[in-house]
Amino acid sequence: MSDVGKNVRLTAGDAELTVDPVHGCRISSLRIGGTELLRQGERYGCFPMVPWCGRTGNGLFRSGGELHQLPLNSPPHAIHGTGRDTAWKPARQNESEAAFFYDLADPWPYRGRVTQTFELTEDSLTLSLGIETYGDSFPAQAGWHPWFRRNTGGQDVRVDFDAAWQEERGDDHLPTGRRIDPRPGPWDDCFGMPDGVDVKLTWPEQLELTVRSRDEWVVIYDEQAEAVCVEPQSGPPNGLNTAPRLVTPIEPLEITTTWNWVRL
Repeated sequence: MSDVGKNVRLTAGDAELTVDPVHGCRISSLRIGGTELLRQGERYGCFPMVPWCGRTGNGLFRSGGELHQLPLNSPPHAIHGTGRDTAWKPARQNESEAAFFYDLADPWPYRGRVTQTFELTEDSLTLSLGIETYGDSFPAQAGWHPWFRRNTGGQDVRVDFDAAWQEERGDDHLPTGRRIDPRPGPWDDCFGMPDGVDVKLTWPEQLELTVRSRDEWVVIYDEQAEAVCVEPQSGPPNGLNTAPRLVTPIEPLEITTTWNWVRL
């Protein structure tokens, strides 16, 4: 077991994964055959979005008859949860697998535990998030925000997917509740895939990586010159209010994504 606070490095074949548990249990590096796939920097890599994903409108959400206010870290909204700003504790680790957890605390108003696991093979990475409650049921979301490098030394990455709909985005960057036919990019948008998320990223003549999840929601963000984000998540932005998933004592919220890659 690695020391608390130290980065954790997993390997399988020529795949290398580095997890930084202190800075939000984010993946700080994913290297395939020596090529770094994630944008580097303390805000980047791939961080977990938990216990909510994307923007929560005006930082407000209701649970039953109770209205809660979250910090407005992306005014006028609260964005991407608290897990990315939290130090996680190690639970287990071997050469190619690891697990970490943290206990929910202020400013999140409910008690519970979040666990994230990493499983690396020579040609895949499986990530899982689970949210449990210690008492009261509460709405929550979970997902991931990877910053894939747009260019790894060759041509720009190509993003291919076939969504059933796109969530219409209002001027406030929140979904309006109306589903529209998918539009061409650039995107900072949520898409619906009822058969499960399936998005392919291709770095020509280098690598093809497919992001999959059994859940139906994915946000695609490609408005930045350096990176492209493909974010599988358990609900849409502002979903604490519009599509709440309850975490109960007998039913945790669980989500898994698998990234598979092949060399070209």
